[in-house]
Amino acid sequence: MTGTTMTLHRRIAEIPAREWDACAGDANPFVSHAFLSALEDSGSTGPTTGWLPQHLVLRDGEGHLLAVAPLYAKGHSFGEYVFDQQWAQAFTQAGGRYYPKLQVAVPFSPVPGPRLLVHPDTPDADARRLLAGRALRQACGELDLSSVHVTFCTRHEYDLLGESGWLQRLGVQYHWDNDGYASFDDFLDALASRKRKAIRRERRDANACGLTFHTYRGTDITGALWHDFHQFYLSTVDRKWGSAYLQPDFFPLLSERLGDRVVLMVARHEGVPVAGALNLMGRDTLYGRNWGRLEGHDWPFLHFELCYYRAIDFAIEHGLKRVEAGAQGQHKLQRGYRPCLTHSAHWISHPGLREAVAEFLTHERAAIMAELPALDALTPYRTQA
Repeated sequence: MTGTTMTLHRRIAEIPAREWDACAGDANPFVSHAFLSALEDSGSTGPTTGWLPQHLVLRDGEGHLLAVAPLYAKGHSFGEYVFDQQWAQAFTQAGGRYYPKLQVAVPFSPVPGPRLLVHPDTPDADARRLLAGRALRQACGELDLSSVHVTFCTRHEYDLLGESGWLQRLGVQYHWDNDGYASFDDFLDALASRKRKAIRRERRDANACGLTFHTYRGTDITGALWHDFHQFYLSTVDRKWGSAYLQPDFFPLLSERLGDRVVLMVARHEGVPVAGALNLMGRDTLYGRNWGRLEGHDWPFLHFELCYYRAIDFAIEHGLKRVEAGAQGQHKLQRGYRPCLTHSAHWISHPGLREAVAEFLTHERAAIMAELPALDALTPYRTQA
């Protein structure tokens, strides 16, 4: 790293938005300065939630920006969706100290995308990504931490880090691909007859119980709608025994800072909002973010209609290539979402823990790759002759 300076920043506001976004690009809104600053300015990340910003910045000897990374120091493993609690437990039982650790991630968002963000004017971008990887390892050592985890990174980053000695981990999500469909019915025509009828029945039942559905974008999302949506979000957290990390101010800040890239789909009953699904729109992808509904009401197929089918409608209408509907949920397969691999890379300092985790990941990767054909067979698409 001769001639290169590494700095860690406790607030993304210390890094000019113009510089950060030059590295992040405009394809994935989750790594934008706007999204990450909304998390910090709303108190959703910070000391109270255990996501302490330590954003990485690399500059050359003349002060020119080379790369950045959304980096956090963490004393727990909540809000990550790549689960390493068993690693922490095993290391603790052996007398080690797993926490705190470093996490290169988008907090509370299992959204695949770039994590080692390189300035476009930088020659040899891969060399800069590897330099960022070395800087992360250096920071881990200088801070005397157990590990660094780069979660939901791109396949390219995964390969680069793996070649330089990082441990590699796979996961599975379910994404919908737009095969040039002109309409939702055009998409349905690609499905087997029985599956096509099942989806039509679900959509018919969801729209026949007195609900109306509306899509709002950017500054058209009023403060009252965000207040309602935060209540929906809290009700989902309560049902799933989770933690409500996202603070009320986070949601209106998104509208203010990301504009029309924020897409809120709302279900109303007798004019009153009763459920909502928050999405962010990238250059070619609609990303499902959060959803929730009023407690005590259970309209048929509401979740599928609001989160999956309406998202497909939106993607087709706006010429988007895919919909990424978040983590988990094999029920998405029956509704046209295909299994897709996700990628993470992990640097573990302690040789013994590193060896044990490496062996575990070897078996886990093999199991995931063996499962993929079976998952793909559950999708509703017609078998090609």
